Amino acid sequence: MDLPQVKDELVQFNEMIFLYNSAMKEFKLRLEILRDEYKFVHQYDPVYDVLSRIKSIDSITAKLAKQGKAITVENIEKYVDDIAGIRICCNYSTDIYRLVDMLQAQKDIEIINSKDYMNETKTNGYRGYHMIITMPVHLAGRVVPVKVEVQLRTTAMNSWAILEDVLENTYDDYLPEELMKDIKECADMLHAVDKRMIRIQDEVSQYKKERQ
Repeated sequence: MDLPQVKDELVQFNEMIFLYNSAMKEFKLRLEILRDEYKFVHQYDPVYDVLSRIKSIDSITAKLAKQGKAITVENIEKYVDDIAGIRICCNYSTDIYRLVDMLQAQKDIEIINSKDYMNETKTNGYRGYHMIITMPVHLAGRVVPVKVEVQLRTTAMNSWAILEDVLENTYDDYLPEELMKDIKECADMLHAVDKRMIRIQDEVSQYKKERQ
């Protein structure tokens, strides 16, 4: 690859990253408005925290290499869906589905695919809801749809997932069976606690309604 071609690829890459950053900003603004509306109507915020990140160039190239694809801007946009990542942490699992419904109702957001790990739990015990969407980015003279990965999980499951990542990165070749069993049991206990807390919350809400 000669120097002009390298420069051209670099310009395209920087433009691509600009669009992914812009898509995250657009998504977070849209989410903030939906949260404000929900709080206005229900006096409750279904979102505890929102985290975002742009995938590192090392992670991007490693993902393409694993797929046997050449490292080009075109292949990055085509084959890597999670360059822009948003993680939404909720207090309860029921909040996750409330947010999924709100996002599905947005007519200019296209959901490319979704995975409901709340109902189809991963073998390690992980529960969450993942979506790949296209978020419209409004530029001066055009609107560009940009892919964003959205992960929704409870705050408890987020803490669990951080620990699970540490285990995977520490035991990169083989995770001891006893630790695998422990991490799965922790996930199951968190799910049981989540259901119990939802039941308590429902009882409190019902009590408030009856007193009005």
